[in-house]
Amino acid sequence: MQSREYAKLTNTFPLSATRHEPAGPVRTIAVTGGKGGVGKTNVSANLAVALAGMGKRTLLLDADLGLANIDVVLGLQPKHTLADLVAGRATLEEVIIEGPNGVLVVPAASGRRHMAELQPAEHVGLVNVFSELERDLDVMIIDTAAGITDSVLTFCQAAQDTVVVVCDEPASITDAYALIKVLSRERGVDRIQVVANMVRDPNEGRALYEKLVRVCEKFLIDVSLNYLGCVPQDDWLRLSVQRQQPVVKLYPSAPASLAINEIARRTARWQAPTAPRGGVEFFLERIIQQKVKA
Repeated sequence: MQSREYAKLTNTFPLSATRHEPAGPVRTIAVTGGKGGVGKTNVSANLAVALAGMGKRTLLLDADLGLANIDVVLGLQPKHTLADLVAGRATLEEVIIEGPNGVLVVPAASGRRHMAELQPAEHVGLVNVFSELERDLDVMIIDTAAGITDSVLTFCQAAQDTVVVVCDEPASITDAYALIKVLSRERGVDRIQVVANMVRDPNEGRALYEKLVRVCEKFLIDVSLNYLGCVPQDDWLRLSVQRQQPVVKLYPSAPASLAINEIARRTARWQAPTAPRGGVEFFLERIIQQKVKA
């Protein structure tokens, strides 16, 4: 990595004194899951496209650094990725591309082992780089990797809200609980939003959420879970994936589209942060600037 870019990513490179005043605060939402295969990326991509369709200025970050596929899901062909940013071949602004409904996308690279093996300081540095982005935004969706790696924990910690996607499989519930436990005990994340994915009906979605609540209430007394909604098993969604287009755009009347749009309406009401929490945080400089103005 080039020395200048490495300094940025490890948070040792000072911001330019001639920078423009930062834009307003951004609501940041990390979408994650304890295990792979729960539909996390489809929820992230479609949620971002739905929010953009509602007029929200939306940025979608592919934070699955080693096995990225947001660009594939949305049928995009990026010229640059986060790997180019880390290597010093491109700036963050140069990495951003436009997707469906005008959503802005920060693509990552797939099959780049060194990206999956970035050091913790570099994960924090990637978070801090977003403070230099001068675009006016309302919300950023972060599609994390699966599991409890440092990158997942850091990106969830740096977001205002963490959405955990679960499906009705014992391993999904077990791994979601493990992720929530680590986020709570190691990163201080004590408020979790839950989306039940690939369910047969709303009752199954609610029952799935209640299962997770019972486990967490038994062992994690300081964690608050909230039911954000459910997304049904839907052949239209599967078809949209095959066609590399978001279901909310390609089949807006599909059951999955209606469900995701409802989740988007709920998240659209969440307010941007008004004060820093302390620690690593996306768009931290904007939050500090907003607090100084107030």
